Amino acid sequence: MAKKTYDLLFKLLLIGDSGVGKTCLLFRFSDDAFNTTFISTIGIDFKIKTVELGGKKIKLQIWDTAGQERFHTITTSYYRGSMGIMLVYDITNLKSFENISKWLRNIDEHATEDVEKMILGNKCDMEDKRQVPTSRGEAIAREHNIPFLETSAKANINVEKAFMSLAQAILNKTPSKTPDSGGVNVVHQETSSKRCC
Repeated sequence: MAKKTYDLLFKLLLIGDSGVGKTCLLFRFSDDAFNTTFISTIGIDFKIKTVELGGKKIKLQIWDTAGQERFHTITTSYYRGSMGIMLVYDITNLKSFENISKWLRNIDEHATEDVEKMILGNKCDMEDKRQVPTSRGEAIAREHNIPFLETSAKANINVEKAFMSLAQAILNKTPSKTPDSGGVNVVHQETSSKRCC
């Protein structure tokens, strides 16, 4: 059996309107790259990045969803099993911010109750085109008791911080596991132990 190279697997989901920069955020975090040519995500795509948090190797499986309405039925099934969801809007696009409440309703409908959430106001490097004041982002986050950050995939502002703090929030809720989450020692432990469950 192949040895697992990580202790925990966290499934994260990026949601928000089309064009807010979800894919760019994902690429900046996973590959430290920024691509100016915008190709709309069709359906769903994902990247994997392993990070270290609290002495554990955590494999982040980050799903990037299409924001267009026509892909909505495909993407709702990805809410199930997600441990963390990032709601992304574009600070230069008021409509994408107003739709955050619609995305929050989707989470309530399709995700587990205890899913960790975070709201990201992306493209904060484009201050001259800003339509959504930071205070509005903070207000909706406060209202729903969700952490909030403004990010820029292009200028690499708060991208790592966003993903790492969401992963940390999930880790804080994850029941402590034995250091050997590979499974081999767990079986050994059960057979050699005289204690009952």
